[in-house]
Amino acid sequence: MEDPQYTIGAVSSYGRCYMSEMTGTKPMLIIGGGKAGGEAAATLRSEGFRGPMVLISQESSVPFGRPPLSKTYLRSEEDLSGWLVRPPEWYEAQDVELMPESSVASIDVASHTVALTSGRRLAYDKALIATGGRNRVLRIPGAQLPGIHYLRTVAECDAVKADAVAGRRAVVVGMGFIGCEVAASLAQLGVQVTAMFPGKDPLDRVLGSEVGALIAAIHRSNGVRLMSGAEVTGFEGIDRLEAVGTADGDRTPCDLAVVGVGISPDTSAADGSSIAQDNGILVDERCRTSATDIYAAGDVANHLHPVFGRVRVEHYNSAQHHGQAAARAMLGSASPFDYIHNFWSDQFEHTLQYVGHATKWDDFAIRGSIDDGRFIGFYRLAGVVRAAVGFDRGGDPEWESKSEMAACANLVARRAQPDHRALTDERTDLHSLAHT
Repeated sequence: MEDPQYTIGAVSSYGRCYMSEMTGTKPMLIIGGGKAGGEAAATLRSEGFRGPMVLISQESSVPFGRPPLSKTYLRSEEDLSGWLVRPPEWYEAQDVELMPESSVASIDVASHTVALTSGRRLAYDKALIATGGRNRVLRIPGAQLPGIHYLRTVAECDAVKADAVAGRRAVVVGMGFIGCEVAASLAQLGVQVTAMFPGKDPLDRVLGSEVGALIAAIHRSNGVRLMSGAEVTGFEGIDRLEAVGTADGDRTPCDLAVVGVGISPDTSAADGSSIAQDNGILVDERCRTSATDIYAAGDVANHLHPVFGRVRVEHYNSAQHHGQAAARAMLGSASPFDYIHNFWSDQFEHTLQYVGHATKWDDFAIRGSIDDGRFIGFYRLAGVVRAAVGFDRGGDPEWESKSEMAACANLVARRAQPDHRALTDERTDLHSLAHT
């Protein structure tokens, strides 16, 4: 039975018919002005929805993609104009009401209303929570000293840029993807970089020891000092950061520090409500939460995926596609969100591409050569290809349908089980292995 609040809209470019024209006055409400929220707003309009829409954002700018904040924008090589989901004038032209520098304090799922931290209350017809994540912060002595930076917003990036003067000394705490990219960017700016992290090599927990060792070698060859197995226990200084101390007694003098120790999902809008949570807001394969007419997408959403099971993914491409899928679900689409997650990372002159999602594997098959620094690696569990990584090889799976990484995405989607020898044999076309 059709929802009586909607009438049948136009057939979309995906060939599905959505319920798109809202006959009531309550708006579609998007909580969060990041990539996922912006994509949802744009998709609602492109799919034919012409009813009222409100986008609530904690930031002062329109929605944009964050990747340049650790790379090209940080190095002042480009501005953010090319990373806007839509230009500012689009929102006015499309009658999307923007509420910048605003946040939701609570959601009343029974009355279909939200309370803003300003005290204002808004009613909604359907709501999307796309609040992303918050930086995990270090709560150690000296943590409030000037010169200690986190990186998620434009303002935070601008603060790092102001401090990142050639010849200065920086400590990067954490060598996940953000830490690795920031360390590389600072080194390229002429800053003397020391990186402190708990593992043996950067990213070895995510990518494995072989790839981690390669990334470590690249950073060292570009002048980054790596302190593996380091536990940061305190920041030192009088009026400003002067040094970073570790559990083994090391004291590293520095002029600035950038902390990248991960994010936690920003569930504050849903806290205190009946919306189910577990490492984020729980949603099904159609982006639906446990509360009627409330959806979630992006970094904040712990979603049910037909290939990977229940996962929460913190990457730009995922936020883009998840926001689009959530908008279509809000308009009545029954299609599951089955996007094969992928992301990239640029460090120095090298590019890493990754497709799939693997937290454990029992075989790592390599096509090409890690020693030469050009390869594709396949993460397999019980014979099934769960993920693949391409290092300076493979192409972009999003834009190059015939690329090697696009073939890898197909292998993951089909749960293919090619044997180790076929994966590593350069003479075997990867596209041909999808049905094995």
